[in-house]
Amino acid sequence: MPDVMKTLLLNPPSFENFDGGASSRWPATREIESYWYPVWLTYPAGMIPGSRLLDASPAKVNWQQTVEICKNYEFLVLFTSTVGFESDVKLIRKIKEANPSLKIAFVGPHGHIKPDETLNASEDIDFVTRGEFDHSVVEYAHGKPLSEILSVSYRKDGKIVHNAERPQLHTAELDALPFATDIYKRDLKIENYNVPFLLHPFVSFYTTRGCPALCTFCMWPQTISGHAWRTRSTENVAREVKQAIEYFPQMKEIFFDDDTFNIRKDRVLDLCAKFKPLKFRWSSTARVHSDYETLKGMADAGARLFIVGFESGDPQILKNIKKGATVEMARTFMKNCRKVGIRVHGDFIIGLPGETRETIQKTIDFAKELDCETIQVSLAHAMPGTELHESMANQGFLKVEALADSGGHQLPHIEYPHLSKAEMMGGVNRFYDEYYFRPKVVWRIVREALWDSNERKRLYHEAVDFLKLRSERWKWVREGGDVEKTMITVPGTSASGND
Repeated sequence: MPDVMKTLLLNPPSFENFDGGASSRWPATREIESYWYPVWLTYPAGMIPGSRLLDASPAKVNWQQTVEICKNYEFLVLFTSTVGFESDVKLIRKIKEANPSLKIAFVGPHGHIKPDETLNASEDIDFVTRGEFDHSVVEYAHGKPLSEILSVSYRKDGKIVHNAERPQLHTAELDALPFATDIYKRDLKIENYNVPFLLHPFVSFYTTRGCPALCTFCMWPQTISGHAWRTRSTENVAREVKQAIEYFPQMKEIFFDDDTFNIRKDRVLDLCAKFKPLKFRWSSTARVHSDYETLKGMADAGARLFIVGFESGDPQILKNIKKGATVEMARTFMKNCRKVGIRVHGDFIIGLPGETRETIQKTIDFAKELDCETIQVSLAHAMPGTELHESMANQGFLKVEALADSGGHQLPHIEYPHLSKAEMMGGVNRFYDEYYFRPKVVWRIVREALWDSNERKRLYHEAVDFLKLRSERWKWVREGGDVEKTMITVPGTSASGND
């Protein structure tokens, strides 16, 4: 067997408490500290002997410690994000000063969208991957020349070379990948991963890649994973579930973090038939398309909660963002979820195209009508590489071309002639206040914590963080949204996605 480069796969400490994103759909520093698993990095980690996956932020590894760890490796695979990119470039300069011979690859959506700009940002970056990078970095670690590796971009003779695209992985290839849970067991501590609406500790991984939905704001299908929906076999998924149950007896649930888990009824019911004998709790993403029979099958197989992107209560806004769902579908879906006993965490977005003061209130009222167990309300963010970013830029609505401040916290960067950033942030604050400060919701949350000391402790810390954030946001609104903050510049995208 040829020599294999000693490889570190890194989800970097771009900022303190940064959930940056080797799985995060919204890379940011969370005001209520939470982390998703770095799923994308686990697959190459499982194919490179002697490798290590370091997820710096949840492991509380700072940049100085990261530099020290990198001294012992020959090849660094760093998952960067648009929000964390400038910080990551500074980090690898320190790493190269400490280990000049280290080879460095940047992977993730940012390099996929802007390979030239990424490479030009730092001579320390040896190559950038485009699209799914499972095999690209593995081939390099095993000694394959860059000129022979598909879907990479690199410098040669002073020019940037873009190799041909790599075909996407389909069922046979996805089934052949290592299990993410093998790497969790080897390199991670599952107690470090916390998401407020999921049971703790949890484990998450994917059963599919890609999403055929055309939502204009969603990053993953428009960058790395694509719109082609590709599945692991249900047998393969069930084997990983069994393994996770064996590996992590302390685990309270599995979260299936697919772009859309419930997209095809026959596959969902096939999975449920295999899940039911295993008697475990699980949650997943979901669209509002599933009928009662499907939801009943999921509930009977242990489904506890769905994350559902309702986004807006205004029908025209849903059309504007190509959601492919209606408010009536949402109402029916919620009604059926209640019947079968599955909880729902609802996601809503303020500031999408077509938003007005009236539609903000309509969405608040719609959310209260749906009455999900928990909600998340976000300001619209036009991530580079998405249709929303292109349309907002073309129409001149990206008033501040930044996604985050110097600490990685999300900033409002879309503003309309009829609706200011401050008004939209005020809408987010009012949304949370009107929703959560209802007596029945307060009781619902407190009731959950009465019989579980761990949940009481978690609820207390989350409540403190939330109230602090609420106060800061209202101050920001009162000051008109003009508080000076250091910005992280986000490069624009051309219509083709490349300059």
